[in-house]
Amino acid sequence: MDSFEINKIVAAVLLVALLVIGIGKISNLLFNVEKPEVSGYKVEVTEDVTKKTVAQKEEKVEVDISALMAQADLAHGEKIFKKCSACHSIRAGGGNKIGPALYNVVGRKVAVVEDYKYSKALVAYKKNWTFEELNGYLIKPQAWIKGTKMAFAGLRKEKDRASVILYLNKNSNSPLPLP
Repeated sequence: MDSFEINKIVAAVLLVALLVIGIGKISNLLFNVEKPEVSGYKVEVTEDVTKKTVAQKEEKVEVDISALMAQADLAHGEKIFKKCSACHSIRAGGGNKIGPALYNVVGRKVAVVEDYKYSKALVAYKKNWTFEELNGYLIKPQAWIKGTKMAFAGLRKEKDRASVILYLNKNSNSPLPLP
């Protein structure tokens, strides 16, 4: 291959590059698109919508815990607790796993198990695990106590929650009377 053929190849590559750039510049001139000063759409929100949203967030759902616990079934609770047993032990003297041991959990203070490192949110919570607290927590733990490190989706069915709470209450030195 002589130098003249190499020059033709280089010239062809440069011509194609110039054509691509030139076509881009010409198309920008022909099809002028005006860009808006502010990108996006402005959404008008009325006061009624914002007031309703704030009211819904502040409003806590009241649950009749005695009616909820009337649905509970101990055998069903033991079956549902198998989901929990991957991270928690329920036996007397059972050690902590990924989560703290849950023996004697109903009625005790939140975040008091020895040798377990709780999240800051649970340590600051300062309440007792009552039937109502356990019910709310089991619906969706991260929504009930913001900042908890328990990564569990929750139990949506009322019967499942009530049965697990009954099973937790049974696994105690002194089970609390049902509401």
